[in-house]
Amino acid sequence: MIHAVVNRAPSGDIIGFEVSGHSGYAEAGKDIVCAAVSAIVQTAILGLTDVVGIEVVYDQRPGEARCSVPEGLPFDLREKANIVLETMLCGLRSIQEGYGTYIKVEERRLR
Repeated sequence: MIHAVVNRAPSGDIIGFEVSGHSGYAEAGKDIVCAAVSAIVQTAILGLTDVVGIEVVYDQRPGEARCSVPEGLPFDLREKANIVLETMLCGLRSIQEGYGTYIKVEERRLR
């Protein structure tokens, strides 16, 4: 199962996420759930870095991805980061709705 955890600041801003595991929906190379999750996560990273221009802390390995958004962003960049990350969360939740046996999406509000 894929486990996606989205971390929120007390303000409600998404400040990072972790995605780990394999869905087990199909064999490697034919797994549409893993492919969809990978595409959404990678697109979010590209949105943050290449479109919005934020230098995020990002680490990706087979079956694992982590991303942290830096603190203290100017309001306009923070707002754009929220749009990208909320869109990513919507995409992951949509996959969970159709393939809930293979992916779990969780939100954590940090203190």
